[in-house]
Amino acid sequence: MWSDVPMVHLRDTLREVAVTVAAEAADLVAATRRTAVQDVSTKSSMTDPVTAGDRAAERLIRDQLAALRPSDAILGEEEGGEAAAEADGVCWVVDPIDGTVNYMYGLPWYSVSVAAQLDGVTVAGAVVEPASGRRWSAARGGGATLDGVPLRVSSADRLELALLATGFSYQPSRRVKQGEVVGRLLPNVRDIRRTGSAALDLCMVAAGWVDAYVEHSLARWDWAAGSLIAEEAGAVVELPGSGELGFAMFAAAPGIAKQLRVALLEAGITDVDQV
Repeated sequence: MWSDVPMVHLRDTLREVAVTVAAEAADLVAATRRTAVQDVSTKSSMTDPVTAGDRAAERLIRDQLAALRPSDAILGEEEGGEAAAEADGVCWVVDPIDGTVNYMYGLPWYSVSVAAQLDGVTVAGAVVEPASGRRWSAARGGGATLDGVPLRVSSADRLELALLATGFSYQPSRRVKQGEVVGRLLPNVRDIRRTGSAALDLCMVAAGWVDAYVEHSLARWDWAAGSLIAEEAGAVVELPGSGELGFAMFAAAPGIAKQLRVALLEAGITDVDQV
């Protein structure tokens, strides 16, 4: 798909735009955090917050994309755009703050995620961590980097020695099921980490900081950029709704991917689909 010169040029252009706008939004949310977290409302549940920082960051990203790529559609967590996302051409998928609860509490593990998709497939993306300034990016067929340094997943090949990242839904009934799955899985892995940002979890797989990541019930903006970064770093990736794991997001080092998939099925990962 990316072998001809025009498509490679488009891929690289979209990657550059993603990094630029994500970095600008990251600067905004970091600079305004103290005041932004004083203006908070909720979405899907009382534990699912949105701050003034989320809204301001998405508005900045939309304005910048409108200036840089005026013909492209945009799907964002806060302002929507599902209908536009079905149109032909490039669609930008935006999570202005992934890890809003961390952002509210002053924990550093939150990020800005910006991805470009064609026909629902991510072709370029960036994840920027405001607290550290780290910039993760990838283009399909063009590799993944952290601050310009190429990324590669871990060489893990034994599930019992694998470090796994995960996360939980905002819906209480779904969290119960997810907790049951984690409880069954925990004896079979080294340990489990939960940072609170799906985008950063996927980037950690890409960097080899964890060996795998799995989480149920993510939205497209949660995984759009991070999944490509993990894939381009060599991870085995299964998107929600695309395979035997149901609506779980899955990214793993190749050496443990098959073992982990079997363990997840045995732990009842697909039961979460029923909640």
